[in-house]
Amino acid sequence: MHRRQMILSGLATAAGASSLTACASAPARDPNYPIRSDQNAQAYTFDELVAAGSRELGIAAEVVGGAIERVFADQGDRPTAYIAGEEGSGAVVVGARYGRGALHMKDLSASQEVFWQGASIGWDWGGNASRVFTLVYGLYHPDMIYRRYPGVEGSAYLVAGLGVNYQQADGIVLAPIRTGVGLRLGANVGTMSYSRQRNLLPF
Repeated sequence: MHRRQMILSGLATAAGASSLTACASAPARDPNYPIRSDQNAQAYTFDELVAAGSRELGIAAEVVGGAIERVFADQGDRPTAYIAGEEGSGAVVVGARYGRGALHMKDLSASQEVFWQGASIGWDWGGNASRVFTLVYGLYHPDMIYRRYPGVEGSAYLVAGLGVNYQQADGIVLAPIRTGVGLRLGANVGTMSYSRQRNLLPF
């Protein structure tokens, strides 16, 4: 009998240790913390963005698809939101850019209006008016879009005649895809601020 009790005690101890190990390796999930599976559930697919980009920019799906494909390859993931709008900019060494658009997210019942304005300085002159389709990565609440984003306009590249560059702040990445008229030469370094209302000062 004594030996049987020792065997049962050993089995109970082993089972307890296994349970503790399982608990340690699989902590309880915090419902307020976005995990990757939740994030992917809210993301836009490539086909959805090509259709929206073609409609908003007024160009062929094949053209905008090439630019979106390049952004997908650079970021290695799908965007959680996009902004469709228009902007104007001009510069003679010191430049300014103003825009207005609508933020779209899958869990929003309606789009949310957003404004942006920015200043830049560099070897840059000219002006342009553009339609803009911006892919937004890492945004899980619409109000988090309203902040300042540093960006390097000179790092922009062309894909099928569309200009693409990146702005990033606090884990949120914006990839504006621009098409329009006018002339904008050179490279500049500046920032872009997104806000709920129009601001006259681009700072």
